[in-house]
Amino acid sequence: MDKPLKTPPPYPIASVDHALRAATILQMEGGATVSQIAERLGVARSTAHRLLAMLVYRDFAVQDEDRVYRAGPVLELAAHSQSLVSRLRAAALPHLHRVVDLLDETTNLIVRTGDTTRFIASVECRQALRVGSREGMVFPAHRTTTGLLLLAELTEEELEEVYAPERYRDRPAERPDLARLRTELRRLRRNGFAVNKERSERGLVAVGVPVRDRDGTALAGLSVSMPGVRYDPHRLQPLVAVLETTARALEKDLAEQH
Repeated sequence: MDKPLKTPPPYPIASVDHALRAATILQMEGGATVSQIAERLGVARSTAHRLLAMLVYRDFAVQDEDRVYRAGPVLELAAHSQSLVSRLRAAALPHLHRVVDLLDETTNLIVRTGDTTRFIASVECRQALRVGSREGMVFPAHRTTTGLLLLAELTEEELEEVYAPERYRDRPAERPDLARLRTELRRLRRNGFAVNKERSERGLVAVGVPVRDRDGTALAGLSVSMPGVRYDPHRLQPLVAVLETTARALEKDLAEQH
């Protein structure tokens, strides 16, 4: 089912939003100081300290002997992926900013876990009408640009396992049509990029390419998102070229980290 372009709720609670974003940072990146959280959220250090204290109280965070806050017991289920996600995000951010400078459209880095994708980094463009940051958000993989690209990397057996009927016993309507999905994934493998026209959210168009490790395994997806009214199919190839050049530069940086 299509969803409308996401906008803040009519009565947003800033403190709740800040706490959720802080928890997401700790979960995805492995740790942060009060100053780092304050800078990322754009709040005073005293505000960041109070937010983190509440997260500690509710076991969403813990503070180590170096006064660094890390994901607590409630969030530690994702601890196995912190190292890779943190490394990917740190390496990608300068490249995301450069894409925004070139295209002036919101740019994202996304990873896949099972049948979902998570936005681990997002840099908004400067245009008044723009797609907002999706950092920390989770979407069905088969409904997102880079989710489809990452699914296209799977073998037939792996795809069957991801979408095994028993996994959807309580939500059968959410299971995609695998025959149709396989056809689409074959096309994406040939193209090397994906275009999502209002598939994940109404009014949004996204274009993405994979980011690979030195062995050629797709680690993540790089995408730009824009309001559908601004998408021009005639600009697709130059846009893909920018993304592919950026992906290769990011891959080079990741390889040099070892």
